[in-house]
Amino acid sequence: MKTISSVVENYIKSKPFLLNALAQGIINLTSLARVMTEELESELGKDVKQGAVIMALKRLSEDLSFKVNHKVTKVLRGIGEITVRSSLNDYTFLVSDTIFQRQAELISEINQHPDAFFTSSRGVNETNIVISESLCGLVEKHFKNERLTQKLENLSSITVKLPKENTVTPGIYYFIFQRLAWEGIVIYEVISTSNEFTVLVDEEVVDKAFKIIKDLKLTK
Repeated sequence: MKTISSVVENYIKSKPFLLNALAQGIINLTSLARVMTEELESELGKDVKQGAVIMALKRLSEDLSFKVNHKVTKVLRGIGEITVRSSLNDYTFLVSDTIFQRQAELISEINQHPDAFFTSSRGVNETNIVISESLCGLVEKHFKNERLTQKLENLSSITVKLPKENTVTPGIYYFIFQRLAWEGIVIYEVISTSNEFTVLVDEEVVDKAFKIIKDLKLTK
C-alpha cells in the first residue's frame, strides 16, 4: 500500500539535484510541498494535505542529511593527491580482432617514454586510448588500420586518489560528478581503479574542475 511518505521519497529520489539540495537543507519545504501536491494526489488517488507532505519532506531531509554528512563527507575529506595533466588526446576505436596486438605494440614503444601519460580501456564495442599529445604519432602509426570513431584534442586529466572507504560508501562518485555538473563541466571520459579515478575535461575548464574537486575536501 502506498503511503504519503513512500510516494514523497520516490518523488525526491527520482530528481538527483533536488535530492542533494534537500539533504543540504536549502529548499523551502512549504513551497516544495505545494509544487508536489498535484502529482502526489494523482499517484495516491486521493486528496493530500500539504502539512502531511511537509512532515514527510522534513523526515526525509533529516535522514538524507545524516547519510550525506556522516558517510559521504567523511570519505571526501580523505581525498588524497590530485594530479593534473594537460595536452592530451583521446582516441576511440571500434573493437577488432587485431586491436589487442596494436595495443601491445603501442605500449612497447610508450615504455620508452616514462614521463608520458597513457591509459586505455575497453568496452563491449569500443576501445579508448588517452595519450600525451607528443606521442599521438605512435597511436596513428600502430592503429592506422583500425577504425577510428572519435578523436578529441586539447584535453586535460584530473586524477584523484580516494581513501579505501570509497569502495563501501555509496554516493561518492555521484556527489563528485554532481558538483561538476552543477558548474557546467563536461566530462569526456572517466577512468577508474579501486581507489583512484581520472576525469578527462577540456583544457579551458581544468582549473575550475580542479578547484571544485579540491574544495570537496572542505565539505561540511
